[in-house]
Amino acid sequence: MRLTACLASGCFALLAGGASATSPVAPIAPQPAGATAVAVSIVGPDGTVLVSTGETRAPAPNPAPAAFSYPDDGSTISSAAISVTTSASADEGTAASSVELSGLSLLGGEITADRVRAAVQSAATVGDLAASELTNLVVLGQPVPEAAPDTKLPLADWGTLTLLGQTTRQRGGATPAWEGVITALVVHLDADHAGLAAGTELRIGFAQAFSREPAPAQTPAPPVQTPKPLPTPKTRAHVTLPRGVGQQPARPVQTPKPTVVPSTKPKVTTAKKPKQPKKPRRKGLLPVHAPPPDVTPKLTAGGYVFPVYGPSGYGDSFAAPRGDVSGGWHHGDDIFAPLGAPILAIAEGTVFSVGWNDIGGYRLWLRDRAGNEFYYAHLSAYTKLAVNGRHVHAGDVLGFVGSTGDAEGTPFHLHFEVHPVSLLFLGYDGAVNPTTYLNAWERLEDVRILAAVPFLGPAARPSNAPTPGAILLESSDISTANGLEPETLQRAMNRPPKIDLSGPSVAQLPVPLPVLDRA
Repeated sequence: MRLTACLASGCFALLAGGASATSPVAPIAPQPAGATAVAVSIVGPDGTVLVSTGETRAPAPNPAPAAFSYPDDGSTISSAAISVTTSASADEGTAASSVELSGLSLLGGEITADRVRAAVQSAATVGDLAASELTNLVVLGQPVPEAAPDTKLPLADWGTLTLLGQTTRQRGGATPAWEGVITALVVHLDADHAGLAAGTELRIGFAQAFSREPAPAQTPAPPVQTPKPLPTPKTRAHVTLPRGVGQQPARPVQTPKPTVVPSTKPKVTTAKKPKQPKKPRRKGLLPVHAPPPDVTPKLTAGGYVFPVYGPSGYGDSFAAPRGDVSGGWHHGDDIFAPLGAPILAIAEGTVFSVGWNDIGGYRLWLRDRAGNEFYYAHLSAYTKLAVNGRHVHAGDVLGFVGSTGDAEGTPFHLHFEVHPVSLLFLGYDGAVNPTTYLNAWERLEDVRILAAVPFLGPAARPSNAPTPGAILLESSDISTANGLEPETLQRAMNRPPKIDLSGPSVAQLPVPLPVLDRA
């Protein structure tokens, strides 16, 4: 079942699935009642629990509410307060479990919520999970409305988020029972992200409770009277059997088998269907996914600009074979330009998922006001606008062209993708051919460039210095020249410029273009 929820600022696609498989459920225990709760756990790709807090099992005492951060700076998980409660009564056949987190932030603020609550109550053979809720949930800068249980959201190119994943079971028979399990949030990483390996899961707010009818009190049965044994006779009676009794029976008479006359009818042979040849499996790093969407939906009425400033070239390489990406096909177009060419926000919107992955290198995402999403990859550097949650305008400079990630060793280019809001439910494979859009978008002639942050992530702090009217893009070392000898100065000026991208401040980028301040 696919559910699309429309928001005031656009549409956020939700995919609702079946019972959540992220929290394995053990068989209903033989005890009359029990409850378990875990506030936060991080499970590695091999199933090993890397981090866990707030784990409680009834009838153990409930821990006092406390704040939590992991690691110490809270860049992966932080919560202002965590409260965990469990209870169970074997005599009454009741159980309850709840976990509540407030001020929650995951993965450096990419997922936030004012309040997360997972709760299960059970009594005998009935129960419910209705008290579970998510308050002011924001995912990748987009508010999420109230969602149905087991709703799944795609997380850009790196994972999925399951909301209120739950399972309930009821068993009848001689020992009827009920069990409920819920996990408020589960983040599953399909690719390396925020310092965590692909396959890692962040499980927030796990609650479980089970109960059954308590055994009725039984009245003790009266003692059983044992009869006295009969007296044993002193003499044993001698019994004579008739002749033939107790001897081996005579062998049965063998009945001759009837003679089978062969049929004169011709034998009909049914031809066997030839075996169908097995379809060859695609050789590659990833399994075959859905084919590329063959549509070009309208995004908005206008207001888009070309993503690269200055001279550049591109062709239609969408859906070309690629062995190291999801689906095995190219999800966008490559725009070739000089190293350091400014990369622009194509529309007004929100920046998210800024950082590194092995395929895209330094990359970022942009969501416009209509909910459409755009992917930029292989950047050489970011500007201070490339920060998760930052609101930008069309034409703002977000970074610079490079060849990081799996583009190392190739000509410098920007890998650019278009993900329309109507296809977000397909996850990363909801990309469409960007060529038609690129052909139509306006190319800017002058842009405003803020201070560049070379090879630094979104955690880099913006500078307090005044905004520059221009930045240095090319320089020559003239320290070897002699001011008294004009020819030495001319020779120094004619030397190729030295490029240094390892510095901690402003990037020196070899782009022989004038950069003007729009202001």
